[in-house]
Amino acid sequence: MTHPELTFVENRPFQTRRQDTWWVQPLAVFIGLGAFIVYATFRVLEGNHYLAEPYLSPFYSPLLFSADGSHSWFGTMPAWLPAWVSPAALILWAPAGFRFTCYYYRGAYYKAFWADPPSCTVSEPRKGYRGEHSFPLIIQNVHRYFLYLALIFIVILAYDVWKAMWFEGTFGIGIGTLVLAGNVIFLGGYTFGCHSLRHLVGGRVDLLSKAPVRRNAYNCVSCLNSRHMLWAWMSLSWVALSDIYVRVVATTGWKDWITF
Repeated sequence: MTHPELTFVENRPFQTRRQDTWWVQPLAVFIGLGAFIVYATFRVLEGNHYLAEPYLSPFYSPLLFSADGSHSWFGTMPAWLPAWVSPAALILWAPAGFRFTCYYYRGAYYKAFWADPPSCTVSEPRKGYRGEHSFPLIIQNVHRYFLYLALIFIVILAYDVWKAMWFEGTFGIGIGTLVLAGNVIFLGGYTFGCHSLRHLVGGRVDLLSKAPVRRNAYNCVSCLNSRHMLWAWMSLSWVALSDIYVRVVATTGWKDWITF
């Protein structure tokens, strides 16, 4: 039996019978992610104004190399590297890869940037569907390995907060200290709520009740995972705010308020 009210014109993009403003969410994601990508690209290519002692921008942490070799792990930038390669370009591929392959972000930017699909029950501007079992999207399966790197970055950024508590050898807490600490909190909430981490701590166990330590870890990760979208956007916004704050202090010489 034919139902005319359910009939769509074949291959017409963005066709739907939805009456709500379904396009608002993908548009907001497009604007939000697009703005972050533009800003992050600018900062990576700028290669400067990332250190305002004792604050180090999370875009450049860990600081493997620097122009003058100061405050870096391995000294000055190798001469054989192209001029456009900044210290940020050497390390940001890891957190960027973690976000790009994230289960939440996949669903977000597939809709917002690729219209695959634009939203539920909205037709796509394409004829075929290849899914994530074909190249290049099959590469998304490396997400679990980027998780291991992301966990290391949390430790490094937490150490940056510790260093941000020392002003010329004297203990103190500045606005920048709190900003960088907030960055670790939000990134931690996002990272420790990862779907892959939940599988890592709770997988391969038939009965979690017989493994109380893993059960508690699984419940903790699941609690954070229930707000994974919120953690994802808060951490993305805060890491940009942290970099902006450090850059402002570095370029203006402004001394933030410090308590001792």
